[in-house]
Amino acid sequence: MALIMVLDDVEDAGILIRRILERKGHDVVAFTEEEEAVAYTKKNAVDLAILDIKLKKMSGVDVLGEIKRISPTTRVIMLTGYPTLETARDASRLGADEYCVKPIDKEELEEKTAQVLAKTTI
Repeated sequence: MALIMVLDDVEDAGILIRRILERKGHDVVAFTEEEEAVAYTKKNAVDLAILDIKLKKMSGVDVLGEIKRISPTTRVIMLTGYPTLETARDASRLGADEYCVKPIDKEELEEKTAQVLAKTTI
């Protein structure tokens, strides 16, 4: 299946997403630190990055820009508990494939992940 990287400043959120997607057969690594996630993307062919918008040091939109610079083919789903039109526009402009509002529903996460990953095979 796919290699998925999750970045969320709340460790439990990353663990939850990892468990949900591992049950679907994906290899999932979760990070709470922006620098570690970006460094991982530099060394590994990540198929999908799931990024929280509110992080510790950088915004998820900033991390999205870094990841797309490093690996333009990596698909991205943005997560936020604080949805705004401006943030959605910024994420879309920088190449995010999907945008989900927290708390995320298990079925929605599975469905959006499948849809975004299917785009890579077209």
